[in-house]
Amino acid sequence: MDMKKFRAYVGNSEQVCGVRRVILDEGKARGISMYQVTTSGGLELDILPDSALDIGHLRYKGVNISYTTKNGYDSPAKFQPIAGEFGRYFPGGMLFTCGLLSAGPENTDSDGTFHPLHGRFHGIGAQGLCGYVDGENIIVGGEIRETAQGGYCFSVRRKYTIPAFGSEILLEDEITNLTPAPAEYMMLYHMNFGWPMLSESASLDFPEKRKVTPRTPYAEKGLKNHTEFCAPIDGEEEQVFFHEMENEAFVRLKNPELGITAEISWSLDSLPILAEWKNMASGDYVLGLEPSTCYIMGRERECREGRMTRLEPYGSVKNSVRLKLSGDVK
Repeated sequence: MDMKKFRAYVGNSEQVCGVRRVILDEGKARGISMYQVTTSGGLELDILPDSALDIGHLRYKGVNISYTTKNGYDSPAKFQPIAGEFGRYFPGGMLFTCGLLSAGPENTDSDGTFHPLHGRFHGIGAQGLCGYVDGENIIVGGEIRETAQGGYCFSVRRKYTIPAFGSEILLEDEITNLTPAPAEYMMLYHMNFGWPMLSESASLDFPEKRKVTPRTPYAEKGLKNHTEFCAPIDGEEEQVFFHEMENEAFVRLKNPELGITAEISWSLDSLPILAEWKNMASGDYVLGLEPSTCYIMGRERECREGRMTRLEPYGSVKNSVRLKLSGDVK
């Protein structure tokens, strides 16, 4: 529908789509703010400026798509980048960005610098915020700065473009090294799907030309079935697979029982690896589809094996990730 015709039917666009800034006022999440976005194409999502402008809950035509941990939303003020704490505050969500110094397991550099599980980025609040409807698109954005006195200084300018009449999300990040010295970084877009979008009825589609590497011996045992899912299993061990696409960057999660397909595509030149986190454990049932700059083995190992991304002094790189939902819900 063109805008002139749309305006004839609707005096205020918030009747069918829009963005609203709210602050939660109870429980562990008291005090956190979010942009609540709705589209006439059936999307409802929370974008969290206090948590690096990551995405919390996501629904499509009333059906939950994202994964929420037992922790749920929590104040980022409680973020503790110390050993063993990640499981106590990890909220899940549709997007949890990992980095920028490290992604993957806790590790310590040769100089003694400690890196918490999946880094510190998600615990940083964004600044220079905006959230508005611009013609046919909803725009949410801001800047996240990860810094250390006497050390590194990264700026990430983050922008979401969400068609007001559609059902897709385009995320664009520009990462800049704001120092006169070269800097190495890691970045992982930890995108998490939960029930009912994830179920034993779901399956994955990948491009034909790709290389798949299991992370552990147990994952290797499940390589043959890595595109399929089962019902939750008590105490099941997670499996992680690394995918390297040759020339197409997409993956589709299809659930014919619901009639929904979720497709992720990304900038393959800047995000050459897709990690698949398959966790069929009861109570922690989740699928992560995670475009990344490298394998997620932690900074110490990635540096040792030469897989870090280097930014020259004052240099920048752009990443893009698109999530598209489609289908008529059954």
